[in-house]
Amino acid sequence: MPRPLHAPVPPARDGVSASCVVLPGRGTGTMLDFLADRLPVVTRAQWLQRMVDGEVVDERGVTVTPQRAFEPGVRLYYYRSLASEQALPFAEQVIYRDEHLVVADKPHFMPVVPSGRYLHSTLLVRLKQQLGLPELSPLHRIDRDTAGLVLLSAQRATRGAYQALFRDRQIVKLYDAVAPWREDLTFPREHASRLQEGPEFFRMREVAGEANSLSRIEVLEVRAPWALYRLAPVSGKRHQLRVHMAALGLPLRHDAFYPEVNDPPEGDYSRPLQLLARALSFRDPISGQQRHFESRQRLAWPPD
Repeated sequence: MPRPLHAPVPPARDGVSASCVVLPGRGTGTMLDFLADRLPVVTRAQWLQRMVDGEVVDERGVTVTPQRAFEPGVRLYYYRSLASEQALPFAEQVIYRDEHLVVADKPHFMPVVPSGRYLHSTLLVRLKQQLGLPELSPLHRIDRDTAGLVLLSAQRATRGAYQALFRDRQIVKLYDAVAPWREDLTFPREHASRLQEGPEFFRMREVAGEANSLSRIEVLEVRAPWALYRLAPVSGKRHQLRVHMAALGLPLRHDAFYPEVNDPPEGDYSRPLQLLARALSFRDPISGQQRHFESRQRLAWPPD
């Protein structure tokens, strides 16, 4: 049977889209051998059980058995699953929706997309389930620890037009943050530096070299020894605002990564990072209208 030019993708299941892996041009053994070697985060026994349960299919929709021989170039689809997942005691809000866009107000501690120990408790999966939008996809991401606005594309057909806004820096993003107050620093100010991944993969760091990140910082209110800051990232590097503020001696309140790692135990929601994606503004590439969205959340001042 000839292979299809465009492989059909299995439908989402409970809001979880099927993952895909393409077999290389050469290989030996079985499909099970390949998956166990290529994706070892899932054990061989787990891959075996998924195949027995019919959870792995090829690009023709045919169930892959544990005995099936390796076939070069074939696409395999499977559904990610977790043995257990702690439900988050928070809920997101949809503050805007049309045929092209969804704007969600994400709580602290909720990841945008599945990763690690989070699958069904992620913003994307929850919204797919609630809204019935199988093509829903985030146009940008904010940290799990950060609360606030996330812009998502509702359909593949117009996604590229909105992705171009981020690529061309045509979206104004504003954040609120609570951090220490320093009388010796002048505001407003800009902070530019070169950011790269550190030895710990989950942290970024400033290094010597040409700057690849820029943040604008101003003060909204001072209640010494703390202040409320308005942050505007011009670039979009991972953890950019957190790293830049820490570099100025202004680490964000309850930051578990910067300047030092102090990650709370799983299930401890008592110290939310005081960083909020407060506003998004842009000219809609489809309608031509000026869009402005604001989070309904607010940060908490430290107690006196």
